[in-house]
Parts: sequence; structure tokens; C-alpha cells
Amino acid sequence: MQTIKYDRTRELRQRAFLLSMLVRRNIKNQYYRSFIGVLWTVLNPLLNMLVMAFVFSMIFGRQGMEIDYSVYILSGNIIFGVMRSSTSGSLPCLVNQRDMLQKTKVSIALFPTANVLSSLVTFGFSFIALIIVMFVRWLAGAYTFCWETLLILTTLPALTLFSLGISYFLSTLYVFFRDIKHIYSVILTLWTYLTPLFYTVSALKNPAVSKFMVFNPMFHYVETFRDMLAGRIPTGVEYLFCYGFAFLSLAIGWLFLRAVKNKIAAQL
Repeated sequence: MQTIKYDRTRELRQRAFLLSMLVRRNIKNQYYRSFIGVLWTVLNPLLNMLVMAFVFSMIFGRQGMEIDYSVYILSGNIIFGVMRSSTSGSLPCLVNQRDMLQKTKVSIALFPTANVLSSLVTFGFSFIALIIVMFVRWLAGAYTFCWETLLILTTLPALTLFSLGISYFLSTLYVFFRDIKHIYSVILTLWTYLTPLFYTVSALKNPAVSKFMVFNPMFHYVETFRDMLAGRIPTGVEYLFCYGFAFLSLAIGWLFLRAVKNKIAAQL
């Protein structure tokens, strides 16, 4: 019994070490031969925020916004970006590791998991960009810091599990159906515009679209994050939506991966 427990502990340590190696490799490859390297994780959301604030502030109404528009846009983009980058990056991750999967007994779940964790590292740098914008707007008198922002630590795990479930599902499906890459690109574009990243729900003229928002998981993650930035504590219902979608996504993704894992090596 003690030997079995030791072998299990050693296996877990090996998986943790491999997972950390994969995350570091993903971060390095993301900015390989980039002149300013990882600094782009801070500059990129800032530049996108400036462009979107310039373009959309003149087009869409700002009614219903309780925080500064620059903070509003950037906060929504970095939360949505965690899901978008982790799931998109996970699509080909199993196919790209065909040699390792065919020659070793590595857990296939490690590769999409590494992509999600890499996106969380990127989120950390993007959050620095958000802090910079919040500080600048605070100096201008357009934003007020509040302690409720620290509560993002209570919802970030839900977003992580939600992204992980989608990553498990997509990376497995991509092994058998390569066209999913193009289909998912269209889905992401639609999902982006159906999530209030640069507009408010109150600005929508179609009431049917407003009612549909409750079924959009990213709406709940984005709005809960913004509520915290505005100094509001999420309600139990908001947490229920966030973690409900998270565990549902994780269950579907994990069960699908487990159901076809024995067929994956033959299809790579």
C-alpha cells in the first residue's frame, strides 16, 4: 500500500513538472523573436483599449455604465481574452504533440490544461495594464479604487474551469474533425459581438437579445468582474451562474475527452 502511494505521488509530481514546463514553453513561444517580448502582454490590451475607446465611444451610447469607459472596455477585453486565447490555443495542441503522445504515456489532458494556465499568466500581465489605466483615470477623477476589486480571486477559478472544459472538448474534437478550427473562429467572432465588451445591455434596441444574455456564460464573467471594479459585491445568484457554467463546461469537456482518449493516438 505504501509503495502504491509513493508511486502515485511520484506520478503527480512528474505531471506537475511537465505541466509547468509546457506553460513556460507556451509563454516563450508566444513571444519568440519579439523585440520587446512579454511586455506586449501589457502593451497589447492598452493599444486595443485606445483604439476601441476612440472608435466606439462615438458610436454606441454609454447609458448604464457605472465605471469609466476606458476601464469598461479593457476589463471586458481581458476577461474575454482569457477564454478566447486559451480555447483557440488548445485547438491544435494535441495534434501538435503527436510524437510525444504516440511514444509516451503522457496524460492528454496536460496539453490543453497548459494552454489555459498560460492564458492565466497573460491575464496577470494584462491586469497590470488595467491597473495602469485605472490609476490614470483615478488621477483624472474619472475612477475610484475600491477593495471589492480583490474579489476577482473568487470568480477567476470559475472562468478558468469554464475555459478548461471548452479546451478539453475542442482539442479532442480537432483530432477527428480539423474543420472545427475554421468553424470555431466564426463562433468566436459572433460570441465577441454578443458579449457586451464595448457596449452596455441597456443600449441594445432588441429586447430579445437582452434576454438572451442570461444564457451567455461570458456575459456573467465579464459583468461580475466589472461589478467588482465598480465597488459592488456579486450576489449569490451571480456566483451560481459563474460556477454553474464552469462545472457544466468542465464536465462536458472532461467526459468527451475520456470517452475517446483511446482513439486519439490512432487519429493523430
